[in-house]
Amino acid sequence: MSSLAEEASWPKDIVDRDYNARATVSIERFEAEMRKYRDRSEDMRSLGSRFDIVYDAESGQTIDLYGAGTGGERRPVFIFIHGGYWRALSKNDSAFMAGMLARHGIATAVVDYRLAPSVSLDEIVREVRAAVAFIWKNGAEFGIDNDRIYVGGSSAGGHLTGAVLAGGWREDFGLPPDLIKGAMPISGLFHLAPIAASFAQEWLQLDEDAVWRLSPMNHLPEVGCPIVVAYADGEAAGFRRQSVEYDRLWRKAGFPSRLIEVAGRNHFDVLLDLGVDDSELSRLLVQLING
Repeated sequence: MSSLAEEASWPKDIVDRDYNARATVSIERFEAEMRKYRDRSEDMRSLGSRFDIVYDAESGQTIDLYGAGTGGERRPVFIFIHGGYWRALSKNDSAFMAGMLARHGIATAVVDYRLAPSVSLDEIVREVRAAVAFIWKNGAEFGIDNDRIYVGGSSAGGHLTGAVLAGGWREDFGLPPDLIKGAMPISGLFHLAPIAASFAQEWLQLDEDAVWRLSPMNHLPEVGCPIVVAYADGEAAGFRRQSVEYDRLWRKAGFPSRLIEVAGRNHFDVLLDLGVDDSELSRLLVQLING
């Protein structure tokens, strides 16, 4: 059992502090970063290939696709899953890396999913997995090479990236075990025991079975891929511990992983580095995808 499970027994004020990313920056800084998410994502619309593609008939949820191949070209794709503690943000805030990736011949697919508490975390995980399955099954139609699918996300999106990497679900969607060729979870959450003991339980309502079922650390795949696990040096302590432990377990399972602490960044602005050509994160992502 991961040592992170033991955090659930810590005093609640300590757990809350260690998982309160919002408290690591001023409200002015937080609001400024959220504006940058939206503004820089809107700037990417001119690159767009297709918007509001329904990937899941049951939920009606959609993806936006940027920089896909044309004229028969099929490009590798980076599927980005947004954060927001599973209850905020959307694909409209989450496309700012599309221009950087397009300059390297890489498409970007940005996923929407319904938010808690209107749906359960089980359903959010199902929807994100359905989005990945849709891209694998239909990518050629949209100029995507379904043999070169990469995935990443930040914060809650890092958790959902872990849920996509996890084993035990591909069979239900008719997918191959080596579906994902690489991943970049940023500031992710990979064990939910402390989350269920924190303020986030108010909108997640996780019982013990859900904590086990939905914690990616508990379900590493039989077939792993190279990953880059990143976090900001200004993270709340819990996010840092989760990234370090996920990297350790991934390598222990025999899969390649690189752990990166991004200097001079906080939980929110670290993600914006993916929109900058010469940042450490963008270089590592392009290297992960294009070699």
